[in-house]
Amino acid sequence: MKTGDFAEHGVTTEVWRAVDASANRAGEALRAVEDMVRFVLDDGQLTRLVKDLRHDLAGALADGLADRVFLRDVRGDVAAGVAAAAPLHRGSVGDVIAANAARAAQALRSLEESAVLVCPRAAGRFEPLRYRLYVVERAALAAVRSRDRLAGVQLCVLVDGRDDPPQFDRLVGALLEAGVRMLQIRDKRLDARTLAARTSRAVTAARRSPDAAAVVIVNDRADVAAATGADGVHVGESDLPTSLARRVVGPARLVGRTAHDLAEARAAALDGADYLGVGPCFPSTTKAFGSYASTHFLRGVLAETGLPAFAIGGISCERVDEIVGLGFTRVAVASAVTAAADPGRAAAAIIERLEHLARPPAARQSPSAGQPCP
Repeated sequence: MKTGDFAEHGVTTEVWRAVDASANRAGEALRAVEDMVRFVLDDGQLTRLVKDLRHDLAGALADGLADRVFLRDVRGDVAAGVAAAAPLHRGSVGDVIAANAARAAQALRSLEESAVLVCPRAAGRFEPLRYRLYVVERAALAAVRSRDRLAGVQLCVLVDGRDDPPQFDRLVGALLEAGVRMLQIRDKRLDARTLAARTSRAVTAARRSPDAAAVVIVNDRADVAAATGADGVHVGESDLPTSLARRVVGPARLVGRTAHDLAEARAAALDGADYLGVGPCFPSTTKAFGSYASTHFLRGVLAETGLPAFAIGGISCERVDEIVGLGFTRVAVASAVTAAADPGRAAAAIIERLEHLARPPAARQSPSAGQPCP
């Protein structure tokens, strides 16, 4: 049948019905995704992106396709009331987002194909929407996965390689025993071979620790993270871009990204980062900074992205209250723990402080309850 024969054979009416059904599916699915990223992930950036998608979809449908509703025939739809033989499982927020993102993408593809038969000028507007949806889907699912994987991780300790393996082993062991659930191996003095050896020792210790869920991240070196079986890599502005680091470590490992401003935080989330290091918050004894994160920026990151975010830079036990007051529940520290006379005790004090401040005010015994800062 030729395209020109559609009208005389009555097929045009049925194509309009296909357009209408796909438009409804796309709009409904996008709304479900928006509700998840808005109310569950509290992600301002993704909420705006999905809202823009819905509005642009409405604009595309208004461009010559608005009359589709008058050919709607619910009673005559052969699939009305027919349930799928094996409906998709929805046991988590991630399941809901994935199912509705897929539904929206399929509907947009159907719109692209069917609209060309009744309104060619509108057909080309659906493909860009579908690709924008793919970006949102990845970022939303990354936020869900990393929040699950880092649940209960409040303190990340940045660990250097120490002078020799025994010293390194003692430090790592003390931190894991104190309840530290995330270690970042960072030592720019070490060559790749030595860094890999230290990382392998940390990974082995973490797997044997009482909490086998402890996460080991490598700073800068995605190749070392992949080669040693570490849980991921953390990259900064002078390291591999987030997307390239992801290619090196693969889909399962974590990719962290340092963000110094909101633009970097937004870009990291859309590029596939799993968590953020946000700062620098205060002067540090391990690294010199030209400027420090403003309160506006620190609060803004938490509103802009649903990714786990660690405040970093000069964090000490004494300054935990200030950081938590800005909304952070996670911190990353280096010398405040590793340079302490008793690193395990210093780490435990920070964890205790974070846990104390996470309780509802009525459940706190006193402002100084818990282990004192050493």
